[in-house]
Amino acid sequence: MWQEINYTEDPIDLLVPNITYKINPAEIESIEANSIAEEIGFESGDSIISINGKKPRDLIDYQILISEEILDISVLDKNHEIHNINIEKDQDVNLGINFKDALFDSIKQCNNRCPFCFIDQQPSGKRKSLYIKDDDYRLSFLYGSYLTLTNLKKEDWERIAMQKLSPLFISVHATDPATREKLLKNKKAGVILDQISWFEKNSIQIHAQIVVCPDINDGDILEKSILELAEFYKKTSQTVLSVAIVPVGLTKFRPENDGLKSISPEYAKKTIKQVERIQASLQITLGTRFCWLADEWYLIAGTNLPSYKTYENMPQESNGVGTIRNFLETLREKTQNLPQKVKKPKKVSWIVGKLVYEALIPTVKKLNLINGLTINLYGLPSIYWGQDQVVTGLLTGEDLIYGLKNKDLGEAVYIPSIMLKINTDLFLDDKNIQEVENQLNTKIHVLDDSNDIISNLIGKV
Repeated sequence: MWQEINYTEDPIDLLVPNITYKINPAEIESIEANSIAEEIGFESGDSIISINGKKPRDLIDYQILISEEILDISVLDKNHEIHNINIEKDQDVNLGINFKDALFDSIKQCNNRCPFCFIDQQPSGKRKSLYIKDDDYRLSFLYGSYLTLTNLKKEDWERIAMQKLSPLFISVHATDPATREKLLKNKKAGVILDQISWFEKNSIQIHAQIVVCPDINDGDILEKSILELAEFYKKTSQTVLSVAIVPVGLTKFRPENDGLKSISPEYAKKTIKQVERIQASLQITLGTRFCWLADEWYLIAGTNLPSYKTYENMPQESNGVGTIRNFLETLREKTQNLPQKVKKPKKVSWIVGKLVYEALIPTVKKLNLINGLTINLYGLPSIYWGQDQVVTGLLTGEDLIYGLKNKDLGEAVYIPSIMLKINTDLFLDDKNIQEVENQLNTKIHVLDDSNDIISNLIGKV
């Protein structure tokens, strides 16, 4: 339970107030080389209890507290002994500490019951982290995750304003109160425009998203939502910076009678036409397209992706908006000066989701012109999720086993890192790389980005 905050005259006290609810010590995961923390002797497994007498609630508080020049840090080491460490440093110097978690108290869970929630469209019995329905404004600020604002308390709003946690990423879905309440199944959801007005008054900027559900928040409601959000861009504050329009994703595990419809190619084409018309109008009135369709719309429709320049500064790339176009553009640049041949003949397989397969064929054809290099591109459906057209990041270990069994894979299989849980070798179905390798009887290599893709596929020449 959040407690009343007592403010003092100290600026740091204003930003990181004294609070009484339970905060766990911040456990250290790793120490950066040649850092202050390494010099002092901090180790993985140690935990920070307090800094200058204050317990950081999360990574945000920690960054504020260590901005002081003189630090008095209370540390719980991995042997459960407490040490007090004094540090004198420049204000802008980091300590070089990476934490196991970004939140040191508890994650704010979602209190909505959206029928399209991906968490609820998963099978039971997998790792616990897959079922955490976070709706935490701090993770939104730190990592760009989307939140609904329905679970914020008075103290949370005060903190957002005090610490200027901007920009935030907001799942709007609809500005119409009744429609948003229906989608989120939450009576608190209908005040979204009032909440955005509060952001405007407190100089907090946001990026918004709309998950389009056919016959619920599409058509006139979608247009109304975009235009009402655009009103918050027109003003000098530019409170709403961009809007991502995302197609609803449905799996075979979704609850029965949820009232949702899948996105057909014809529906995708209709939505693209509608949004591009709105974009053209906003380009004239605002000087920006303001809203963008996620890549999936174009892939489902079977139409070409927009040009690179139409995405402007790629404000929603992390939300799958322009991601593939940017990737293709980078690949185009990296493949302009290819070698005529590789030093050692190589035959490998590159695995992607079926939805993006067609977009990557030209690149693979270009790479296969290199003498001695053979790349088999496989675009897989997902037997696990029950989706024929699936994005790469949703492919599971089971999908790879099912889709690649008895295929000509060459000497190795290459997969993008987005298939795996961050910093692990786990797929979404809890299978690990070793299990899949054993089933396919081949080696699996993980590719991080376009540079990694080209260097690994071509090799050193």
